[in-house]
Amino acid sequence: MARKSIKMDIINPYCAGIDVGSRSHFVAIGQGEDEVREFGVYAEDLEALAAWLLENGIKSVALESTGNYWQNLYVELASHGLDLILCNGKFTKNIKGKKTDVQDCQWIQRLHSLGLLSSSFLPDEMTEKLRSYTRQRSNMLQLAAEASHKMQKYLKLLNFRLDVVVSDVTGLTGLKIIDAICKGDLDPHSLAKHRHHNCRKSEQEIAKALKGNNREDYLFGLKQEYESYQFYQKKVWECDKKINQFFKAQITANPVKKN
Repeated sequence: MARKSIKMDIINPYCAGIDVGSRSHFVAIGQGEDEVREFGVYAEDLEALAAWLLENGIKSVALESTGNYWQNLYVELASHGLDLILCNGKFTKNIKGKKTDVQDCQWIQRLHSLGLLSSSFLPDEMTEKLRSYTRQRSNMLQLAAEASHKMQKYLKLLNFRLDVVVSDVTGLTGLKIIDAICKGDLDPHSLAKHRHHNCRKSEQEIAKALKGNNREDYLFGLKQEYESYQFYQKKVWECDKKINQFFKAQITANPVKKN
């Protein structure tokens, strides 16, 4: 029985496919050997890539969302008015045989020409900026939490059982006591005087929990982590300030229209 071939119509006749890489990008504007070029990842290379596409009448480009290597290329191509499709790599895999970068970009170009690729969701510029700010804030919070855990570790090694007498060592009472310890005050009764009036434990009980071994190496480690915690808390505050400024700018630029 003879095999039947399935004819598929070309949906995007003026299209290109790009195999995105960390050090270079392979670009196909067709299936011929002379229709594939390799470009670097520097700014001038991306400009040359866009110029080559426009010279050949390309109107639409499909590229893989490989890591974060696609981002600068995507911005450069978009600035030249090209219609872009950002594809998930699992939808562009060329399964048969050994694959090369040239074959990959030609396979992407072929799929795109047949209209078989769909673009991933991409947020608008405002959402991207907000996401960058909130992700940075989240990173700083994570680092502050790590520093807090290490502070508690050193406090226990010093036998300062602050965790027993206060609910949160980074609360008002806890931070004042840690700050005093890092400044050289190791007297339990003097440290207990930093008790906040809302603290449920008495000064006497807090003083009992703060009779430590005063090992110099542990005190050094505690001071280092306390300074790190303060640094990251400051960065969180700066992120909050930037996010607040960003929202105010967006509200000013896009006021809500009243009916």
